[in-house]
Amino acid sequence: MLKLKNIHTYYGNIQALKGIDLEISEGEIISLIGANGAGKSTTLMTTCGIVPAKQGSVKFKGQDITHMPSDEIVKLGICQVPEGRRIFPYLTVAENLDMGAFLRNDNDKIKKDFEYVYSLFPILAERKNQAGGTLSGGEQQMLAISRALMSRPKVLLLDEPSLGLAPIIVKQIFSIIKKINKEQKTTIFIVEQNANLALKAAHRGYVMETGMITMTDTGENLLANEDVKKAYLGI
Repeated sequence: MLKLKNIHTYYGNIQALKGIDLEISEGEIISLIGANGAGKSTTLMTTCGIVPAKQGSVKFKGQDITHMPSDEIVKLGICQVPEGRRIFPYLTVAENLDMGAFLRNDNDKIKKDFEYVYSLFPILAERKNQAGGTLSGGEQQMLAISRALMSRPKVLLLDEPSLGLAPIIVKQIFSIIKKINKEQKTTIFIVEQNANLALKAAHRGYVMETGMITMTDTGENLLANEDVKKAYLGI
């Protein structure tokens, strides 16, 4: 469904991605783990066209989207939940969700999607008229995920969904991620420093070091891998 081939991405003269290859099949949950600065977030931003690849290709369902504008990529069905959530703090919860559906005009289905995200995160329904910036960190992450779901993505990209959240909220977020994958058949690509949680949720995983993919396997096998245990699981 999504294929990155020989991707090289730069920030000025600094090379962030060094020829990475990565594939995601329809319906999978894929986790990309690695240390801070390894290039995980850049991988998502290159996929979305925010930081274009200098070399290589990004293909979605066989279509080359390497140099396509980000809004066109969203229209095709790829949507990212950025690191740090980046909700609209002065807009209400409902208005933030409206922004997620900005490129759509199927009003009946938009209404159903409001109901769906409120069923996933009932606290958002309670706070729908509250400004996004007044929500807790966990509630803002719920809102950021829900806003992305309002675009009806075929592939949902999640950048550090557990960052800065209490363990009980993190557990809830990952439970909902698996539910979205199962109920909506949404393909999910997670970038996450919490390797244990990410690999437990994933069908397959990739390990990234200094801009290169160094390992790939099932989530279960990576959890059992001695090198992964030492480097990322603290075992």
